[in-house]
Amino acid sequence: MSAHGTPWHVPEDDLRAYARGEAAPPRLWSTDTHLASCARCREALAAIGDPVALDAGWERLDAELDAPRPGLVESLLVRVGVAEHTARLLAATPVLRRSWLGAVLAVLLMTVAAADAVRTTATPTTFLALAPLLPLAGVALSYGPALDPTYEMAVVSPIHGFRLLMIRTVAVLAVSLGLNGVATLALPSYGLRALAWLLPALALTGSGLALTPRLGPVLAPSLVGGAWIAVLLAARSEAGAHTTLAPFTAAGQGVAAAVAVLATGLLYLVRDRFDASRVPLTDTFRGGTA
Repeated sequence: MSAHGTPWHVPEDDLRAYARGEAAPPRLWSTDTHLASCARCREALAAIGDPVALDAGWERLDAELDAPRPGLVESLLVRVGVAEHTARLLAATPVLRRSWLGAVLAVLLMTVAAADAVRTTATPTTFLALAPLLPLAGVALSYGPALDPTYEMAVVSPIHGFRLLMIRTVAVLAVSLGLNGVATLALPSYGLRALAWLLPALALTGSGLALTPRLGPVLAPSLVGGAWIAVLLAARSEAGAHTTLAPFTAAGQGVAAAVAVLATGLLYLVRDRFDASRVPLTDTFRGGTA
């Protein structure tokens, strides 16, 4: 609408320039937008324009209207300085969607409630046992053909497989460790002992990533998670009911830190194998192994 309340239409000179393909931004953009909703201007354009040029213009307009619009997360990432293509990769990470985050938050809340209600040891054993598995599972589910909606594009794209994995891993770790950290704040009576999940979480995630090129994105984290549960069960059988489990003692934390460092070094050494294993990873989900 104009300032006097009368409908605004594209001037004839602008329509002719648009039809000849000579319109330049921002006038081109405003004309495109107006034509999408104004039948009168479309009829005027059809009367004065060259059919070939008009077809090209409509194709351009259709492509612009059909182009995917960035979501809230992607827009926020771009605003804080993240490159557009990196923001698109992060926004497409399956486990960063509301369903996954809601499930993780619900599990943490129930675990914190249980740990706070039944204080049988000096540490919240149930919470400390579960918390390291969440980032491991999140990273495992963020890379591979099973749940990644952009996996097929990633396979044929020029992006380095290791770089894609690291982008997804950093995003998942930031969210998972952040949620675990918030849950830890709900256990103030345990003090710093409630943070004993952090080093095991880094050790498990690093080990799962380092084994992925050889074992695949499902088997590797599954074996690492199973090994963690086995260690906890063994520690429970050796310790008394009211004794802190070995992985959460000072010595156990030292071992977890060493494993995390070794796994990070191994991951760096095998970084080039992620490109070689991108296609065989599909076979892993069909019953084979890479």
